[in-house]
Amino acid sequence: MIKLEQYRDSWLKEKMDEVIGFYPREFYCLDNFSSFKVEYKGYLYASLEEAYQASKFLDSVPEIAKQIQQSHSAHEAQKIAFANRNSQHPKWDEIKLSVMEELLRAKLDQNPYVKKKLLETQDYQIVEDSPKDSFWGWGMDRKGENNLGKLWMKLRNELQQE
Repeated sequence: MIKLEQYRDSWLKEKMDEVIGFYPREFYCLDNFSSFKVEYKGYLYASLEEAYQASKFLDSVPEIAKQIQQSHSAHEAQKIAFANRNSQHPKWDEIKLSVMEELLRAKLDQNPYVKKKLLETQDYQIVEDSPKDSFWGWGMDRKGENNLGKLWMKLRNELQQE
């Protein structure tokens, strides 16, 4: 039996030899890969991840954005964007936080369930617990920037003020 690294649930790794866990956790709807449609700039995406990846190319190389729009999954959209990263918007690093915030707002406005779940987080810290991404998440050492979590908490605070 091969050993697979399962980051989401260490209990499975420690207790089970032949189990692959795949059940989403309660606040999975906050994940960019979750299947909550988002209409953005005239196109309906199957997930926020697809909209985010296409946004990298909407103004610079629309053909690549179209390829991402026609992808079959958030994972495939991410792979297409990564393969074409040298063609993305020339100032992407400067605008990616504002684009992500705009997309998260769209997801909240268009999906009442996501808004409900975000408000259920009360005042808890929200973390994208990705072991791979220390910009959007907290990374392998849990000392990453957690920008996605920070954006969700900012939007939650705005909703709580309303």
